[in-house]
Amino acid sequence: MEILSKIYVQMSPLLDEKLKRLFLGSCAIALGHGGIMSVGNMMKVNRDTVAAGRRELLEIEHERNIGDEATRPASRIRKLGGGRKSIVKVNENFRKALESLIEPLTRGDPQSPLRWTCKSVRRIANELSKMGYQVSSMTISRELKGMGYSLQGNKKVLEGASHPDRNEQFGYINEQVKVHQEHNRPVISVDTKKKELIGNFKNVGKELCPQGKPTEVKVHDFEDEELGKVSPYGVYDISRNEGWVNVGTDHDTSEFAVESIRRWWFCMGRENYPEATELLITADSGGSNGYRVRLWKRKLQDFANETGLIVNVCHFPPGTSKWNKIEHRLFSYISQNWRGKPLINHEVVVNLIANTITSKGLIVKCDLDENRYPKGIKVTDSELANILLEKAEFHGDWNYRIIPQIKTQNAEVIL
Repeated sequence: MEILSKIYVQMSPLLDEKLKRLFLGSCAIALGHGGIMSVGNMMKVNRDTVAAGRRELLEIEHERNIGDEATRPASRIRKLGGGRKSIVKVNENFRKALESLIEPLTRGDPQSPLRWTCKSVRRIANELSKMGYQVSSMTISRELKGMGYSLQGNKKVLEGASHPDRNEQFGYINEQVKVHQEHNRPVISVDTKKKELIGNFKNVGKELCPQGKPTEVKVHDFEDEELGKVSPYGVYDISRNEGWVNVGTDHDTSEFAVESIRRWWFCMGRENYPEATELLITADSGGSNGYRVRLWKRKLQDFANETGLIVNVCHFPPGTSKWNKIEHRLFSYISQNWRGKPLINHEVVVNLIANTITSKGLIVKCDLDENRYPKGIKVTDSELANILLEKAEFHGDWNYRIIPQIKTQNAEVIL
């Protein structure tokens, strides 16, 4: 017996829970009657553990004898249901305490201790420990998942007060798009993308790099006086899934917006629609192409005169710019394409935009526009009156057309 005790002392650190139990049980079987008590006393272990090991060995031997080993379920190191019980089962008040920390947050209760902090599982664990519950962050994470909670970001769904004619305007735009597409007329969505700093600055997103060697950029995003910013103005052809981006280095004015449309027409649109006599533009209600901006309409008149096109314009209602197709069919893919890449100079910006592609065949062309577009240009009442503008019966402020004053054939193109 003393030899078995020495063997157990030597082997015990190398054995898992089940093997220890079976070794003790085998010793008890070898000693015969009274073996359980003798093993327990000699090896200083609980007699129930010895008895359990003896019983398991006898069951295995019995199943081997009757040939039932193949049907026996896979053995376990620990008996089913063994181990420390979950705090949820041991303390019925735990879940109530957890809910008391979480639910007030969803109701906006300012008295909650976690109301004005980041609601991480570690903070919740610390707060629960103050309430007398010693629990790990992993347990809290598991319980919150079971209660239906998960990490979620904010969701933009609340638009606030909307214009009473919002839905009707959407319907009107859709009808106009269908009509122009049926007659093979160009339909474009236009807008200015967010201004971008040029230089070795951080650009959001991640890109594959050698491990431990990320691209190094400047710590502070102070505008470079020499490189400045760029304003990418986009023109998206809805029917052909093609985009044109005019990267401006000066102010985002109505003159710049119409020049961007003009460049698209002479570089892409005229070739794609050689028989077109009309053009439909869908635009936001504000910014350089806003429906209240006089310079926008005056420059569109110049564009109509130069190209001979009747320019139809439909503006989205205020506060609905996200429905403008250029946002999610062109600009979003440009942002994805240059994620994690510093926009160190104008050439990089143009090349990244021009190489934007999608699985659905998006084609993008890009050009750098270094012209000057001064701000503060005023359009007088007499100039406004000279614009051949026809308002639609429905919301003429949002929907109108500009008629060419002079149809120019083979106009000289200066880009």
